[in-house]
Amino acid sequence: MAETTMPKIYDPRTVERALYDWWEAQGYFKPRPAEGRRPFVISMPPPNVTGKLHLGHAMTASVQDLMIRYHRMRGEPTLWVPGSDHAGIATQNVVERQLAKEGQTRHDLGREAFVARAWQWKEEYGGFITQQHRRLGVSCDWERERFTLDEGLSRAVREAFVRLYEKGLIYRGTYLVNWCPRCTTAISDLEVIHREEVTKLWHIKYPLEERPGEYVTVATTRPETMLGDTAVAVNPEDARYQGLTGQKLVLPLVGRVIPIIADDEVDPRFGTGAVKVTPAHDPVDYEMGKRHGLAAIDVMTDTGEMNEQAGAFAGQTQAEARRNVVAALEDQGLIAKIEDYRHAVGHCQRCDTLVEPRISTQWFVRMAPLAKPALEAVRDGRIRIIPERFEKVYFNWLENIRDWCISRQLWWGHRIPVWYCQGCGAEMVGLAEPTACTQCGGTALFQDPDVLDTWFSSGLWPFSTLGWPEDTEDLRTFYPTSVMETAYDILFFWVARMIMFGLEMTGEVPFHTVYLHGMVRDEYGQKMSKSKGNVVDPIEIMDEYGTDAMRFSFLTGSTPGNDMKLSLTRVEANRNFANKIWNAARFVVSNLEVGAGSPRPEAGSPRPEAGSPRPEAPETLADRWIQSRLQRVTADVTRLMDDYQFGEAGRQIYDFLWAEFADWYIEISKARLYGGDPAAAATARRVLVTVLEQALRLLHPYMPFVTETIWQNLKRAWQADDWGEALMIAPWPTAGATDAEAERQMGAIMDAVRAIRNARAEYDVEPGRKIAALVAAGELAPAFEAERAALVGLAHLDDGQLTIARALPEKPAKALALVTDGVETYLPLAGMVDLEREQARLGKELESVQADIARAEGLLSNERFVAKAPADVVQKERDKLAAAQERKAALAARLELLAGM
Repeated sequence: MAETTMPKIYDPRTVERALYDWWEAQGYFKPRPAEGRRPFVISMPPPNVTGKLHLGHAMTASVQDLMIRYHRMRGEPTLWVPGSDHAGIATQNVVERQLAKEGQTRHDLGREAFVARAWQWKEEYGGFITQQHRRLGVSCDWERERFTLDEGLSRAVREAFVRLYEKGLIYRGTYLVNWCPRCTTAISDLEVIHREEVTKLWHIKYPLEERPGEYVTVATTRPETMLGDTAVAVNPEDARYQGLTGQKLVLPLVGRVIPIIADDEVDPRFGTGAVKVTPAHDPVDYEMGKRHGLAAIDVMTDTGEMNEQAGAFAGQTQAEARRNVVAALEDQGLIAKIEDYRHAVGHCQRCDTLVEPRISTQWFVRMAPLAKPALEAVRDGRIRIIPERFEKVYFNWLENIRDWCISRQLWWGHRIPVWYCQGCGAEMVGLAEPTACTQCGGTALFQDPDVLDTWFSSGLWPFSTLGWPEDTEDLRTFYPTSVMETAYDILFFWVARMIMFGLEMTGEVPFHTVYLHGMVRDEYGQKMSKSKGNVVDPIEIMDEYGTDAMRFSFLTGSTPGNDMKLSLTRVEANRNFANKIWNAARFVVSNLEVGAGSPRPEAGSPRPEAGSPRPEAPETLADRWIQSRLQRVTADVTRLMDDYQFGEAGRQIYDFLWAEFADWYIEISKARLYGGDPAAAATARRVLVTVLEQALRLLHPYMPFVTETIWQNLKRAWQADDWGEALMIAPWPTAGATDAEAERQMGAIMDAVRAIRNARAEYDVEPGRKIAALVAAGELAPAFEAERAALVGLAHLDDGQLTIARALPEKPAKALALVTDGVETYLPLAGMVDLEREQARLGKELESVQADIARAEGLLSNERFVAKAPADVVQKERDKLAAAQERKAALAARLELLAGM
C-alpha cells in the first residue's frame, strides 16, 4: 500500500471551508440525471434577506441537508433549491432605521428612492446568511438560487394574483383588520402574537339619559377607545339588565347618546355583564355592530395617535389618552372600580407593538374555496404530515379559516398589480401596466400603492422557483417537489398556503411529505431570548466545536414535532465522537502502510503493486461478527431513514462506530496486526477498511466534513481508485447477509470480558496486572478458544493461567464466580488481589456506608422532616438509604468471601 499519514488531531477549521469549496467546484451539488429514477427535491424555506443565522436556521439546514445527501447517495437525481425572502416589513424596518440615523424618513426620500435604497441594502448585506448557510455544509444548487423579488418570481406573483382575481377569489373591501401602528400597515391574524399580560380593568359608569343619578357600569381594558363607543351591550338572559334594553345612555366625556342593546355574544361573567361596544376598534364589537346597524367611529390615526374624533384628546398618544381619559372620568366621579386583570394582548410579530383593530380598506383572498382541496390532499394521503398529530391541527385551522388580508401599507415588496382610472374610477388588474382605461379610454391611471403580504410570494415558492408560470424543463422535471421540511410554528403561515396555492395554480400538490421539526431551546428547556441571556450563536458553536458536532447534535437530539434542548455539553460530546472516529481511522490508515503489522521488507525489495492480490488467512469469528453487525446496522439505518426517524438512525451509527468498531473490533484486530502473521494481518486490514468505509457512508449525511476527510485519506492509503471521486457521491450501502451465529458467539465473549472488567474494577485490581481465569463455556468453548487472544488482551488475563473448557471438573475454591449467558468464569482471588489490603479497604468503605445509613435513618425518623420537607426531597433521602443498605449487603458479602480464604 502507499504510505500515508493523517494529522494526529482533527481540526475542522483547516478542513471545512476548503472541502466545501471543492465539493461545489466539482458540481456535486447539482442534480445528476438517472434514467427511470424519480427526482428528490427540496425547496429551502427562504430565510429573510435581513437574517443572521440562528439555531432555527441551523436546525432546518441540518435536517434538509441530511435528506439531500442521503437521497443523492441513493442514486436519485437530487435538487435542493436555495433562496431568500425579501421580508417586506422586516427589511423596510431595517432600512428605515438606517435612515433615522441619518435624520431622514422614507417619506423624505419618496417611494422610488426608498425602494432603490432597500435594493442597495439587499445587495450589500443580503448575502450574509447565504455565506453562513455554506458554513453548515448545505449541499444545495447555488446556481439555482432565487430571491422572492427576482424578475421571474415577480412574474409568478402577478400571474397568481390575476388568476385569483379573475376567479373572484381576490377582492377589495372595507373591514376590521389588525393594524400595527409602528409598521403602519395591516397584518394578518397569523402575524398577531397573543401574550398573557396583567393590565387593568376599569369599571366606568355610563349615565342613563332619562334617569338622572342612575348608571350602567361597564368594564373595559381600553378606556381610551370609549370615545368611539356607539352602544352598550348586555346579554338578553342577564336578569340584572331586564327592562334596560332600548334605553339610552350618555357617553361620558363625549356627550353622545348611545343605546343599550341585547346580544348573545356578551358574556355575563365578564366584569359587570355590561360591555361598551366600539365597532371600529374591536373584532367582536365590529360583528356586533354589523348585526345591530351601529356606526363605526375610528378614533385613531395610522400611527396609533388619537384623531379628531377623539375630541379634546386628539393628538395624544394612545398611552397618554388612556391616562387622561381615566383622570377625566375620575374627576367626574365616573370610575366605579379599578382592578388587575390578566388577559391575552395582541402584539405585532415583527416589532412587538400592540396591535390595534381598525377598519380599513384592504385586499383579501377568499380562503374557503382554496382550503377545501388542501384539506382533501392530506385526508386522502397525497400529502403526509410528520408527525401525524399535526394533521389534526392542520384540519382545525383550515376548517375554520378566515379570509386572508393580503395588502400591506409598505413600499418594499410586490406592488399589487391593480390600476385605477382617475377619470371614471375603473379598476384594472393585469400582468402589465395598462396604457389606457379599459372603460373610458383615459390615460390618467395610477397603481394601487399597497404591496402584497410577504407570505403571498412565499406560498408560490415550490413552483415559482422552478420557472412557473412558464413551462420550463425544471418545472417539468422537479415539480412536484418531495419534502417540505420546516418548523411546526409556520404550518399555517406558510405550509398550508403553499398547499393551497400549489393545488390552485398547478393542479398538483407541491410536495408529498411535510416534515416538521420543533423549536431549539436551551439545556433547561427554556425559550432562547436576548433578555434571558441564553441565546447561543451557531457560528460560535461551529467555530468552537466544528460544524459536524453541531449538526449531529441537532439530528440525534430531536424528534419530529418536538422541541429539543440544546446543551453545549452535548455538542462537546459529539465533537468527541468526531475525534473518536478520526483516531480510529488514523489507526486503520497507519496500519495500511507497507509492512505494517509484519517485519518491514528489506531495503530495495519490490513494493506490492496497487490492486495486487494480498495473501489472507481465513476470517475469524470477530471478522464475521463485525461485518454481520455492519450489515444489520445498515439495514436498520436505511429503514429508519426512509421512515424519517433520523435521530434513532444517527444513534445506531454512533453506537456501532464507537461501541463496537472502535472499542471492540479495533482492539481485537491488534493481536493479528502485530502478531507476525502477514496473512492474518492482511485479513484484519481488509476487514478494517471494508467496515470503516461502509460505516463512513452511513454517517456522511450527518457529519459530512469529517467523514469525507477520513474517506479521502482511507482511499489514498488503500489505493482504492475504484471507490470514485468523493464520499458525498458514493452509493449508499446496500445491506448484505448477516451471521446471527457469529453475533451470538461474539456477544457471549464480549459479555464475559465485560464481567471480568467489572470485577477488576470492583476489586480495585491494578490495570497492568494480568490475572488467572478459568472459563467453563459449554458449547461456546471452541468460539472462546478461537478468540483466546482477544479474551487475553481485552480482559488483561495471563495467557499461561487461562483455562477454557466446556466444563470444569469442579468449581474452583476461593475464586470469584461470574455467570454470563450460560458461561461460567472463575477468577482466583489470591492472584487477583492483596487479600489483607483489600479487606482493610472494604472495611473502611463499610464503615462509611454504615455512617450514611445511620444519618439517613435518623433523618427519616424525624416526623417533622417527613411532614415539612417537599415530597421529592423525602423520596430522595429514602432512595439514598435503600442504595446504602444495598451497598452494605454487597460489602459484607465480599468481606465474608475474603475471610474464608
